[in-house]
Amino acid sequence: MEVKKLLNSVDTCVDEALCGTVRSHGGLALLRGHRVALRSDLGNLKGKVALLSGGGSGHEPAHAGYIGLGMLSGVVAGGVFASPPPGSILAAIMSLWHAGASGVLLVVKNYTGDRLNFGLAAEQARAQGVPVNMVIVADDCAFNQPTKAGRRGLCGTVFVHKLAGALAEEGLPLDTIVSRMDEVKKAIGTLGVSLSPCCVPGCKPSFQLPPGEMELGLGIHGEPGIKRSKVATADEVVKTMIDHMTDSNNQSHLPMKSGDSVVLCVNNLGALSCLEMAVVTKSAINCLEDRGIVVARVMSGSFMTSLEMAGMSLSIMKTDKDILRLFDAKTSAPAWPNLSVESVSGRKWSVDPPPQTESREVKYASGPLSGVMKKVLEGVCESLLQRQEELNMLDRAAGDGDCGNTHASAAKAIQEWLQSHEVPGCPGQLLTILATLVQKRMGGSSGALYSLFLAAAVLPLMGQSDGAAWAKAVHAGTEAMKRYGGAEPGDRTMLDALCPAVEELQKLLSSPPGGYMGILQAAVERAEAGADSTRSMSAKAGRASYVATQHQTEPDPGAVAVAAILRAAFKALG
Repeated sequence: MEVKKLLNSVDTCVDEALCGTVRSHGGLALLRGHRVALRSDLGNLKGKVALLSGGGSGHEPAHAGYIGLGMLSGVVAGGVFASPPPGSILAAIMSLWHAGASGVLLVVKNYTGDRLNFGLAAEQARAQGVPVNMVIVADDCAFNQPTKAGRRGLCGTVFVHKLAGALAEEGLPLDTIVSRMDEVKKAIGTLGVSLSPCCVPGCKPSFQLPPGEMELGLGIHGEPGIKRSKVATADEVVKTMIDHMTDSNNQSHLPMKSGDSVVLCVNNLGALSCLEMAVVTKSAINCLEDRGIVVARVMSGSFMTSLEMAGMSLSIMKTDKDILRLFDAKTSAPAWPNLSVESVSGRKWSVDPPPQTESREVKYASGPLSGVMKKVLEGVCESLLQRQEELNMLDRAAGDGDCGNTHASAAKAIQEWLQSHEVPGCPGQLLTILATLVQKRMGGSSGALYSLFLAAAVLPLMGQSDGAAWAKAVHAGTEAMKRYGGAEPGDRTMLDALCPAVEELQKLLSSPPGGYMGILQAAVERAEAGADSTRSMSAKAGRASYVATQHQTEPDPGAVAVAAILRAAFKALG
């Protein structure tokens, strides 16, 4: 199956991506003739160690996103998942040296191509008198018995970028920074899991995963992992990952014990949603804390991706006070997150709502209208429950198919209330109760609209219950729905049934009591006609407004529901 990508050209996508990154951040500049991005303020490097990193493209925001004061001085980009050429690496080194840097530190992920090409450029630079040294990061915890090639360099490399960059900004010499980083990298471990492959532009997917399976321990270029298994819950996946990362039988493990302090990086490999990432982050924090680990800082987001791979990696760095100081040091790198310097573990992360004032339960007195209003409510609820599936079916054509369910939820809530409460004799008090019930139990935009209608209709019916009061109440409720909902008659909404009925009900303002039922019958008929008229309308409000008109041949479910409510009320009063 073809993988869709939003590019101009497979051949130029790396250059265009690097250009887009540089153009969108004022602190970056391109080195002409090379796929090299540098700090735009190279003059500020004078007398300090410059940091250079890089590797294949396709891992954005790595590596150019980490250029800035307090992090990298420059990066060299290769093709997608391909090591950059030594000529461009050497050009970047010489640019930093001529800017006045006291030396150049190369931060390299442990892949053969990167080691060879960065190593060759380093030797060539040394031959020209440039002090150059290299830190090779190999943080992969996947393989129990790594091959001669060693552990792969993964997202833990970003930790090295940050700490080495902070030391360089403090003015420490090259050899000291290298020595410190050689120790730090021993305390970093990373493991990834994937739910899907990635696809290099112009190529087929890097591997295949059967439906319902995931792969543990894969590399950032789509290299095979250590095992495949059925997709599990976020909690289960995270536990499996951390168990493996810390298993002492695994030669690549990261030793951790209760009481250790760590920095956690939850890295999106490309295509997980923000919601999934937040769930995984919660799982990882809880899993570590359950082991007695102190989580000092958490990074969660996209830091070293693998194109559009659906998956994530966990990087853990053991830390102490000095490492945290370097980690928290300011940087202008655009991809570095704006993190709190407060420890994650031990922080009070929830607050109590304000205390509720002692509220005495309002006692409602029944009255002559209590029985009538109860009968109307029972009839309305029964009607909505009977038409639940009909309303759902109408809603599937233009919405999310739950209109019947939401009305049924309101009906059940009212029925439950009726079983344990006495209906007040004051209509305004009853509408207040109904507004609260609908708000809590109905949900969605329908719940908000009905609750608005009921709340706005309360005032005219407090102490009044004649026809004129009801006319004023339904008018006030309808106006509130129009004002806050933004819809008008003709927009293919519930208002197309409600507004004609309310217009008819305004005749109650001047009608004697003997004419009430005739007016109500006419209002019901106008509501039903209004609902049916929505068949030929184009939706201009609500979720249905995003659906093409040709897909809307049935009446609007909200309008049908309003007509059903009025019909049931009329029947109960008859």
